[in-house]
Amino acid sequence: MAPEAVLEKLFTSEDIKAEWFASDFLAQVPITQIESIVNDIKKELGSYQGIEEDGSDFVVNFSQGSVGTQITLNSDGQIIGLLLKPGLNISSLSDAIAEFEKLPGKVSFIVKENSEVIAELNGKTSLAVGSAFKLAVLKTLKQQIASGQKSWSDTVTLENQDKSLPSGILQTWPEDSQLTLQTLASLMISISDNTATDILIKQVGKESIESISSENNIPFLTTRELYGLKADSNRKLLQRYRESDIKQRREILVELANQPLPEVNEFIDTNPNALDIEWFYNAEELCELIEEVADLPLMSINPGIANPKDWERVAFKGGSEPGVLNITTWLMGKNGKQYCVIATWNNNEATVDEGKFAAFYGGVISFLANKKV
Repeated sequence: MAPEAVLEKLFTSEDIKAEWFASDFLAQVPITQIESIVNDIKKELGSYQGIEEDGSDFVVNFSQGSVGTQITLNSDGQIIGLLLKPGLNISSLSDAIAEFEKLPGKVSFIVKENSEVIAELNGKTSLAVGSAFKLAVLKTLKQQIASGQKSWSDTVTLENQDKSLPSGILQTWPEDSQLTLQTLASLMISISDNTATDILIKQVGKESIESISSENNIPFLTTRELYGLKADSNRKLLQRYRESDIKQRREILVELANQPLPEVNEFIDTNPNALDIEWFYNAEELCELIEEVADLPLMSINPGIANPKDWERVAFKGGSEPGVLNITTWLMGKNGKQYCVIATWNNNEATVDEGKFAAFYGGVISFLANKKV
């Protein structure tokens, strides 16, 4: 079957069947997750309208939006690669704000055009942002390289005590693997590798990152420390941490370092878990961070929700955990204008709907791409 026919079947059939996908694909993305994503898209974007080509990719059109799509099939016509970028049709940025305001919990949103804020919702409210905090690590590393303290080609050794839980791949690599700072930074940003992040935090020093951070992020946590504090076996330690001052918290983290890494199975539960233990930034702070590092080539390896074809340059970092979702994008338009688009959603009571949030955010990106002036 042609890719268009496979996509049409995917978005118009009542039931999604496992045989449409290669087994290797389903090993990474379970059929239940695919069903949830497709159903969320249908729910948010309305009735199916058709498919159009976009170079080697496709756009799946719905009555209330569209989905930029990259699809790859094997020789049997099964899906081995699928990337969906939904976008709700919006006629103004105030429409987007209205949609974000309907979400339960807390939401912040900002759009800057060059240095001017052109849309904002709770832009100064600090929220948990998940892995978007890695922009602060990258900014610190970039500063130290610019000052001559470090070089992108510097090599470090992977040690077992540096290993964290996924996302990422380095947690599966053998101890004593040699990695450059360039490789670590690229993995940290492009696939949000937690082990790469923790190594870089150790390399640049927590105190350096804390010097560009608000008190909400002091002590600055590694991802391994975050998992340790949230582990079921450490509930008493977590309570002590919550009740302690900064000095006492640092002592607790030293104590935590002597404990083994928690099992990943502890974090499969999708319910929000201790969202007061996180990394906290407001939308304006995230804009400042990504603007500082947007010129680095590694920031464009993963463009996120934006379609790189629509832009001169894209820099992206997102973050999530149950109850937390952030999308941070810097864009250089073909008209020369620069945009920063930040959206964060926290909900302590339930998981956040990633499909709905992505559709709202994608609508904003598409609106800006089509902005004429």
